[in-house]
Amino acid sequence: MDRPPHAVLFDRDGTLIKNVPYNGDPALVEPMPGAGEVLRDLRGHGVRTGVVSNQSGIGRGVLTRAQVDAVNMRVEELLGRFGTWQICPHLPEDGCACRKPAPGLVHAACAALGVAPERTVVVGDIEADLVAAHAAGASAVLVPTAETLPEEVGRARHTAPDLRAALGLLR
Repeated sequence: MDRPPHAVLFDRDGTLIKNVPYNGDPALVEPMPGAGEVLRDLRGHGVRTGVVSNQSGIGRGVLTRAQVDAVNMRVEELLGRFGTWQICPHLPEDGCACRKPAPGLVHAACAALGVAPERTVVVGDIEADLVAAHAAGASAVLVPTAETLPEEVGRARHTAPDLRAALGLLR
């Protein structure tokens, strides 16, 4: 990345908070190591922050939008306010324009934050996050977890072992 971004968009599950599949319980929200520190640093430097998250549990009938919103509120209680939350409630087979790897969530977040995708970085834990970023014209950093496929790591242009290291790539 050749210049500091105007905005950083984060995937939620596995990136900002530990992944609990189809989590509708705010009590289960646990930030990933370094998340609070990274967000404080970004916000302290005037970088806008947002979240782009696929939440197919809504479309599957496993979660309600109210449950997802409650979890998101807990994330903000622990990590501070985000400038935008962009959520895709659709199933993978719905073929919507918002579900990552499609660029819709990234475009919507950039519009909500008033930033150009070219000055935005998406940080995520799977290849769909990176593909969505690149399709929207944004940059991306992969922060792999145990659930990230090795071939996804191999294809990523930028990787970091954790969120703190990802922050170092953004400067």
